[in-house]
Amino acid sequence: MSRDNADPVGSPEPSPADTAVGMNAIERRAAWSLGLIYIIRMLGLFLILPVFSLLAEGYVASTPLLVGFAIGIYGLLQAALQIPFGMLSDRVGRKPVIALGLVLLLTGSVVAAMADHIHVVIIGRALQGAGAIAAALTALAADLTREEQRTKVMALLGASIGFSFVLALIIGPVLVAWYSIDVLFWLTAACSLVAILLLFFIVPNPVRCHYNSDTGANLATMKRLLAHRDLLRLDLSIFMLHVLITATFFAIPLSLADAGVDNTRQWLVYAPTVLISLLIMVPAVIVAEKRAMRGALLMCIGGLAVVQVYFAVLPAQLFVLAVGITLFFGFFNSLEALLPSLVSRLAPAAAKGSAMGIYSSSQFLGAFVGGLGAGWLYGSFGPRTLFLVLAVLCGVWLVLVSGFSAPRKLATLREPLSDADRAAPDGAIARLSALPGVEEVAVAIDEGVAYLKVDRNQYVSAGDNH
Repeated sequence: MSRDNADPVGSPEPSPADTAVGMNAIERRAAWSLGLIYIIRMLGLFLILPVFSLLAEGYVASTPLLVGFAIGIYGLLQAALQIPFGMLSDRVGRKPVIALGLVLLLTGSVVAAMADHIHVVIIGRALQGAGAIAAALTALAADLTREEQRTKVMALLGASIGFSFVLALIIGPVLVAWYSIDVLFWLTAACSLVAILLLFFIVPNPVRCHYNSDTGANLATMKRLLAHRDLLRLDLSIFMLHVLITATFFAIPLSLADAGVDNTRQWLVYAPTVLISLLIMVPAVIVAEKRAMRGALLMCIGGLAVVQVYFAVLPAQLFVLAVGITLFFGFFNSLEALLPSLVSRLAPAAAKGSAMGIYSSSQFLGAFVGGLGAGWLYGSFGPRTLFLVLAVLCGVWLVLVSGFSAPRKLATLREPLSDADRAAPDGAIARLSALPGVEEVAVAIDEGVAYLKVDRNQYVSAGDNH
């Protein structure tokens, strides 16, 4: 028996009162504690972004290429291991796999904190990245929540990524100003220890640990999804988006330093630009969700291309850089919010977990390519060439995504299967497909449910007949 199943603290099963008011106590506890663990995990990636290229020359044998490799290697290991770790958690339990990932994050942070050679930092960053627990965390969240509350919890976990990025932009430069770059790794190590304590003493134990197609990846399904053109366009988009964020923030701290903003004060630039960028992000997301998803997607990609040209051709002056950073954050955060929603809508019934697995791996692979590529281009040709290359890549990205067709806003629901449905799945598919508002049905016999893609407005009225 896995540890997840031993001595459960509670069950997500609701009382009538719980159903009426929303999340029950177990779900609320799972949401905030898993959200904190998620933030800690992402800080391992983001915390060094705003400062590492500035200070890494202090390591023995440091070169721009190796600095970029140290930044990006985290993403390579995350991309390679998160799906295997998620599948392992289906077999041995969520908490043992998450604990292993946090121990790797802790170990890698200590190795990097004690390093004085860039090669040792790379080893530490690789160990940090090997703690690839995103899929296992999402699966544990699914185990601990009811169907009607799961979307809220998943949205909270997604929002924690953006929060950790903003937090890293502010506290990274501040801590480096007070201490040294080593303190960033020590902080990640300490947070990893806190996360382990949260995992075993605060996060509830699920009543059962089971595979869920909404959150778990399936290799056979993933192969089928690789032929889905619009999903591939979204995978390309998140790959490119994280190439851009990693590469741009290799160069921007150095450009700010050239403009006279030393590393102790750069957070004073980042904090207001992130807040002002919300003036771009919020309207873009609202308009996209209501009427112009494809247009908003293309506008943001085009905007990112223009920003890279802006950085390349204008002088590295504080005001110029602040305007560019604000625009960059606006377009970046808009896409970061829109893309997961699009993947969720486009994923076929019973394939959402596999689609998100490919998407997340693409995201981390982009961080690796962005770090390594930025280190090479910046060290060999300088910042202007780096920004121009990024602009060209954005142009290619824009062309490849131009054929994207925005999906209808459909929800994925799970319908329990009766014994008769399990015995005759084709009949269950026919019965459920005939319901008003149902666009697609897939039966998962092993899970005992059918996955439905539905138009909620029509399906709610149909539900009154059940």
